[in-house]
Amino acid sequence: MFIQVIQARSTRQDEVRTLMREWSEMTDDGASGFLGSTGGFTDDGTFIHVVRFESRDKAMANSDRPETDAMSQRMAELMDGPPEFHDCDDVTEWMGGGSDDAGFVQIIQGHTDDPEAVKAMMAGDEEELRRDRPDIIGGTFAVDANGDFTNTVYFTDEAGAREGESRSEPPEDLRTMMSDARFLDLRDPWFASA
Repeated sequence: MFIQVIQARSTRQDEVRTLMREWSEMTDDGASGFLGSTGGFTDDGTFIHVVRFESRDKAMANSDRPETDAMSQRMAELMDGPPEFHDCDDVTEWMGGGSDDAGFVQIIQGHTDDPEAVKAMMAGDEEELRRDRPDIIGGTFAVDANGDFTNTVYFTDEAGAREGESRSEPPEDLRTMMSDARFLDLRDPWFASA
């Protein structure tokens, strides 16, 4: 799997949402290898879009389509500044990956010098995690070539996520391996699936 993360601030949220609906319809019509996407706005107006493809090659082939180029230009015009892109060849699905049934999505971004150790810890005892955190539906952990990561966590709803956070924290070892972590909450997430 390959994940591309696109993010930027925008004060034109309604127009971005309309454009993303058009983009979703376009991917249904010929975007080879498209698996799905999760996106939305944080409270501070940051737009983030996590797009999943079968492979980098298929993602790049989709980017080369004239329709995609036109859509990208329209999106850039709606942003307050140039969009930031993260291309991640190193992707791990955990607890079954993402889910369009999530009522709340939290995206954690930061840096790790040891992605393999982080992935090993995240792949720990999924049954125990399901028991301790029934609010978590699943997630994806994507790392780019520089060690910058995007961990997308899918929750049943925000109230459940906050209650679960208050009862259990990630292990100290995991937190120390993930530096400069910042949290982007999508209270009204958008989904598209192949």
